[in-house]
Amino acid sequence: MPLKIAFVGLGVMGGGMAANLARKGFDLTVFSRTSAKAPPVVALGATLAASAAAAARGADVVFLCLPATEDVGAVLFGESGIAAGLSPGAVVIDTSTIDPVATRAFAARLAEGGVAMLDCPVSGGQKGAADGTLSCMVGGPAEVLDRVRPCLEAIATTIVHIGDAGAGQVAKACNQICVAATMLGASEAVALALALDVDPERVREALLGGAARSAVLERHALRLIARDFTPGFRARLMEKDLRIAVAAMTGSRVYAPVSAGILQLLGALVQTGRGDADWGAVGALVQELSGLRQERS
Repeated sequence: MPLKIAFVGLGVMGGGMAANLARKGFDLTVFSRTSAKAPPVVALGATLAASAAAAARGADVVFLCLPATEDVGAVLFGESGIAAGLSPGAVVIDTSTIDPVATRAFAARLAEGGVAMLDCPVSGGQKGAADGTLSCMVGGPAEVLDRVRPCLEAIATTIVHIGDAGAGQVAKACNQICVAATMLGASEAVALALALDVDPERVREALLGGAARSAVLERHALRLIARDFTPGFRARLMEKDLRIAVAAMTGSRVYAPVSAGILQLLGALVQTGRGDADWGAVGALVQELSGLRQERS
């Protein structure tokens, strides 16, 4: 019998993932707090539920794609939470980026009712979500992953089992550290080129041919040079992700000068009214602090 799937959270990432599940023909029910985000997925054959609990009731697999740890906890266990309506044997796949310690607690609590949980944060951005080419970093029981792998293959081309509950969230924190550090390096490089009256586009072209080549330099640096900060991944969400990573490193006594510094810059970006701009706007902040450009995008 085909798996019955629920998807809760149809934002920039969730909407793309849910659409790909619908295109693959899964029996899909969706819910979004912002009802205007549902029609594109419904048009592909999904059913819209009136609440998260209604969407999840009777589902074999429930995907979550929510902004923060508190949101995941509320949807699972809050008033009218979905956990109470899940049957033993059901699987929750949380694609949100949240705190790994809280994730372990959520998984243990669900297990008491016979429900398995995979923490499955993703990387690849809005384009990856839309194209079904995300990378999934999975924590939780390997046998559960094997059971739901066809669902994940609808949204991702890379699916890596990292370890037990919470391991996927740890891997995502590591991913965000690497991406943010690379973006800051690219931002400083662009600022240096501008400060010395060298064309940053030509510098980028040269760097792409050598050891500095990266996805950040390919995509985000190009948008920085063009000053196109239309949100693909909002600054406030990257700030949240780095806050999770820094908290985990602090709790583990990991020396984290790079991540802590980037977190401060992202916090300044949010505090200066650009929390809903693409997080690559941190490069514009570097330019402003360098006295290069004062206008905002």
